Amino acid sequence: MNLKKKCTAAILTGLLACSALGYAAPADRETIQQVALLQSLAQGYFGGTVTVKQLRKVGDIGIGTFKGLNGEMIVLDGKVYQALGSGEVVIADDKDTVPFSNVTFFDKDFTLPMKDIADKEALEGKLNQVVKEKGENSFYMIKLHTTFPSILFRSEYGSEEPYPTLVGALKEKQTEFTHKDITGTVVGLYCPNYMGGLNTPGWHFHFISDDKKHGGHVLELSFQSGDVLMDKTDKFNMLLPDDKSFQTLNLAKDMKEEIRQAEQDKQPSAQKK
Repeated sequence: MNLKKKCTAAILTGLLACSALGYAAPADRETIQQVALLQSLAQGYFGGTVTVKQLRKVGDIGIGTFKGLNGEMIVLDGKVYQALGSGEVVIADDKDTVPFSNVTFFDKDFTLPMKDIADKEALEGKLNQVVKEKGENSFYMIKLHTTFPSILFRSEYGSEEPYPTLVGALKEKQTEFTHKDITGTVVGLYCPNYMGGLNTPGWHFHFISDDKKHGGHVLELSFQSGDVLMDKTDKFNMLLPDDKSFQTLNLAKDMKEEIRQAEQDKQPSAQKK
């Protein structure tokens, strides 16, 4: 795969430009950098596109996954963590490759105090009130550090080629973990409604504990109080893979239901801890 050329889609300005993967110019702190599409991941494009080292150059906070769908990615304070299917969390190797992610540099724009959040739906409802006030067509990255009386998150074991679809991989490889009274940070991304063909509109949350031993994609949570730090972002860049397997994907295919299942569904056979 030729990693020297990448297309950068500046969605909000309608411009299309090409840039080197090495990002010789300083990265824009006010840009969401996306690797590939959630729709390509949903169709089973699990090949690595950029390295973890390259990803860290364009953001210090974010979410994503790794080659082969080998666990969940949590980027926090410039470090890239890999929550494995076993439940173990490790610092990702700089040489590891990434088929999908969203990162940016976090600069707090405002703080949202919260109390008595009973579930993930309630959290999203409170966040959406702010999004409606500040601008529904912008992107938002959040950090929420608190103690969670209850949190449910998932990760997954990696798959080998030929890769299954995202839903197929999760059905076979997903593991789920329930923790009580655990302190840690939720990293969250909000995508506007017009991103339906490139990502999924709305909120997507990942979690990592303070001791960096537990983490994954959040399925459910609750907390009594906490301050949500929010970073509003009005630019978006997308790095596209330059290889034959990516070019054969039908990215016009409607993947909404598959993505919904991958984002929200719990697996009956998933391991609970």
